Formats: sequence, structure tokens, C-alpha cells
Amino acid sequence: MENTQTSDVAAVDSLVTKYNDLRTEIAKVIVGQDEVVKDTLISIFSRGHCLLVGVPGLAKTLLVNTIAQVLGLSYNRIQFTPDLMPSDIIGTEILDENRQFRFVKGPLFSNIILADEINRTPPKTQAALLEAMQERCVTAAGQRYELGNPFFVLATQNPIEQEGTYPLPEAQLDRFMFNVLLDYPSYDEEINVVKNTTSNYTADLKEVVSGEEIIKYQDLIRRIPIPDNVLQYAVRLAAMTRPNTELAPEIVNSYLAWGAGPRASQHLVVGAKCNAAFNGKYSPDIEDVKSVAKAILRHRIVKNYKAEAEGVSVENIIQKLLEL
Repeated sequence: MENTQTSDVAAVDSLVTKYNDLRTEIAKVIVGQDEVVKDTLISIFSRGHCLLVGVPGLAKTLLVNTIAQVLGLSYNRIQFTPDLMPSDIIGTEILDENRQFRFVKGPLFSNIILADEINRTPPKTQAALLEAMQERCVTAAGQRYELGNPFFVLATQNPIEQEGTYPLPEAQLDRFMFNVLLDYPSYDEEINVVKNTTSNYTADLKEVVSGEEIIKYQDLIRRIPIPDNVLQYAVRLAAMTRPNTELAPEIVNSYLAWGAGPRASQHLVVGAKCNAAFNGKYSPDIEDVKSVAKAILRHRIVKNYKAEAEGVSVENIIQKLLEL
């Protein structure tokens, strides 16, 4: 047991080095967006999926492409459109030259999937992707096919233009570990972006960590011990979002119609473990839970009419809960 703990301590130290190297490599291409990069990497090392919400032109596609390169993983981009069918992403059976049916794999068979503008495709295709995210396999013509390992979906949404879209229902949003909001770069960051993208500058990216190493680190994150008080805080935080329950404070009862489910508690714990490991800690504390709380909770709680009428945002409510 002691040898296992010693090796895990060494593995955490190794993960810190890898994480810092990843940040350095990604920064060669992605200027700023430090929190977005951190949350995306936490999702990957926690075996989660990530929903990126931001206006066009904030380098969402470039970010996932860069991460795929430095992680040494296969990568596919799927542009979601209103006419996209489930077979277009899963794959389909064809009749080959020997008159035998053969399954041709779709773009889902990759390590990292960029589901671009996921809310532009009908629910049937959304459901096919979300089932693959949950089960990490697909079924075609009665045959089960395992997807890549590691398997990570980064979906994007444009928060502005909602005409002709199919918003994800709350039950499907819950499949995403993180909902990450991208904001505009600062003035100085935009200067660097424009300088790099309007010249002949090309970043020389090197692979920092392999797929096999990622799987080992994912297992390591699960093994990291968590103190009882931190575990209880994570579960309590999720439970506090549920209106008209014993732990719900007045702000929740007044402004929320629906709260986060048990999956939020699980993600808060695993996310806190990963956040702690990235910072060189061998066990998470309450600050680690708070660090990942907004990205985990913001798409799992539903405001009521009173909150809409009074202009109370989900961010305000979560911030108040973190201050209690």
C-alpha cells in the first residue's frame, strides 16, 4: 500500500510537469484564454466532455486542434448542420465488391471530437452523439463498436444566433462535465493574436503526452484521496442548488426552478482532484471544488420566471452559493 502511495506521489509530480509543458505548447498558438485551456485539460484528464460557448472567432476550433496535436491524439471535426443524420457521424454499412456488408466507421471513431455548433443539428443526431459520449461505443446494424480510448467530445455553441437551432435539453446538457464560457481577448492579447495571424508565423508544436499516458493519468486522478470534509462540501454544494429541499438557501428557493443532480457532485469531486493534481497537491481542498464549481454547475441549474424578470443570472446565484 505504501509503495502504491509513493508511486502515486511521483505520478502527481510527473503530471504537474506534463501539465506545465502542455500549457507552454498551447500558448504558442492560443493567446490568453488561460481558464478555458485549464478547464478543457481538466475535462480530458477527468474522462469528461466539455461544452464551449462563445461568439464566432474566439478560436474554439483552433483550441481543440492545438490540444489534439500536443496530446498526440487523433482528431476529427464534425460540422453539425440541420441535415446531418446519425449515420453521418456513427458510420454505415455498405455492400462491398464481394457482395458482403462491411461497416465503414464514421468520424466519431477518433480520440478527440470537435462537435461544431451542436445545437444546429436535429435531436436525433444530437442523441446519437450524446449516447456515444455516455457509453463510449456505438451500435450499428445490431453490432456494437467500441470508440477510441481516450475519447473526448468538445462541443461548441454560438450564444447569439438561435434562429433555426435545436437547443440541447437539460438532460443532454448534463452529459457534459464542463460548460466553459469564452470571452473576448483583452486589448493586449488581441494585439498578439493579430500580429501572429497576419504574418508568416507558424508555431512548432511538439507532442507532450501520449494517449497511453493520458489513460494512466486518468486512473491516477481517480485514485487521489479526498478528505471527508471536502467530499461533503462538494455534495452539499450540489444539493444546495435544489429548490425546496432541506439544504436549499433562500436565494435558490426564490430564483431556481430546478437544481443540479448527483452527476454534478461526482464531477465536482473528480474535477477538484484533477485541479489539485495540476497544482502539485496530493489531495484536494475546498478551494479546488470552488475552482471548478461554476463550469460544472452553470448548465445544470434552471432559473425560474422571477429570476428572468429581475435579471438575476445563473453566475450570480452560483457565486452567492460559493460565498455561503
